[in-house]
Amino acid sequence: MIEEPPVLTIVEGAPTPTPDQIAALKGVETAFICDAMGGIAAMSTAIAPLGLGDELDRHVVGRALVADSGPMDIMATLAAVNLLTPGDVVVHAAHGHDGCATIGDQLSGMLKNAGAAGFVTDGPMRDFDGIRATGLPCWCTGLNPNSPYANGPGTLGGSAVVGGRQVATGDLIVADRNGVVVIPYARIDSVIAKAQEVAKMEKELEAKVKDGFRAPLDIDAMLADGRAKKV
Repeated sequence: MIEEPPVLTIVEGAPTPTPDQIAALKGVETAFICDAMGGIAAMSTAIAPLGLGDELDRHVVGRALVADSGPMDIMATLAAVNLLTPGDVVVHAAHGHDGCATIGDQLSGMLKNAGAAGFVTDGPMRDFDGIRATGLPCWCTGLNPNSPYANGPGTLGGSAVVGGRQVATGDLIVADRNGVVVIPYARIDSVIAKAQEVAKMEKELEAKVKDGFRAPLDIDAMLADGRAKKV
């Protein structure tokens, strides 16, 4: 017979991105960051901005604080209100459960009051109008008015898989209307440098397209070197 786990486990010692690292990604599109990370860095498409980005802030950058509450529970996220650092993005791991809300307007308001920059979850939320009134930017899988519990067990400050991406406390979250991107802490500086290169190339291509460019492939060269053939 296994021993009953504690209701709440708090993991200490996670790293923290610097203010300069966070500032370097302010306003940078998630698409550019994904390109800088080999094309794969975003959580599942199911995790979208609440209100589709029309009702709340559309771009957030902040340190991930992972609250692994699990299905139908909010114990770890309640603890996050007490222990978050202003500017954190609270990442509530619901393990993909969509049978009830993760949080609603009251807890959203508490997170906003504590200084959270945003909230991300792989489950639904509830109380849309109330959340909108708090001003807390949120990304979730939709809306569901069913209630969660606060029984635990939950873990705050560790890591979890959310929307198909491994996210650890101390990683950097960048979220906008396109979705949520996770930058592992160890890769922040290299991703910042690469994202700046991507942004430069995108602006150059944008200018060409506006000027009439419409040939993304050099078909003649592809035929010449065998990458393409006519039949």
